[in-house]
Amino acid sequence: MNEFSLKGRVALVTGASRGLGLAMATSLAAAGALVVLNGRHADTLRAQAAELAARGMKADIAVFDVGDAAAGVAAIDDIVARHGRLDILVANAGTTVRAPIEDWKAADWDAIQGVNLRAPFLLAQRAAIYMKKQQHGRIIFTTSITGLLGRATIHAYVSSKAGLAGLARSLSAELGEFGITVNSIAPGYFETELNAALLKDQAFVDRIKARTAVKRWGKPAELGGTAVFLASDAGAYVTGQQIVVDGGLTTTL
Repeated sequence: MNEFSLKGRVALVTGASRGLGLAMATSLAAAGALVVLNGRHADTLRAQAAELAARGMKADIAVFDVGDAAAGVAAIDDIVARHGRLDILVANAGTTVRAPIEDWKAADWDAIQGVNLRAPFLLAQRAAIYMKKQQHGRIIFTTSITGLLGRATIHAYVSSKAGLAGLARSLSAELGEFGITVNSIAPGYFETELNAALLKDQAFVDRIKARTAVKRWGKPAELGGTAVFLASDAGAYVTGQQIVVDGGLTTTL
């Protein structure tokens, strides 16, 4: 028996059109899950799903903006209606704004909290209804090492990710008796589109390399194994945890 197998499982991954979300979705699909890719642009999602299918994996799409609460609820209901179940929710979609504190606008703060913290809660709330009936489920949030260390100018992002780790703990305390685990993954610095501006700053790139034990930035595919572990039977006794995947950045001086 392969306790890392996800054969027969159905997974929804938000923010899966690119970057870390697509990388985690690909790993889940490679482990046997039927993966539903979420994003706001249907053409992009169809192309990614077709690529997975061409590699022998099972993929579907769910086009909605995670900031739209009603759309998220409807999407989960639709996934269960079409595929009969929802076993895994990876709430990965996120956004950020970079600005000195005096330039921050309340609307920007609220928008970031809505996508990064409120949306994962509402999606987990809906998913839990079906997972309770199944007596099985895996909820995974994407947090960030900035929720542990802090970083200037991205105040809403940092606070939302720290809050998301706390949410995983509180949900794990409530849902564990129903066979549902809730955890978060805190990535370090990965070479993704979201970090495009940072990657153009060679001094910053080199500073991160110097701080990181493995002396390099992460590749998106390197996050996938952690997602598979938490989603599989191998991770059945792990809940309420935040697993840091950062090449040793937060553990070394």
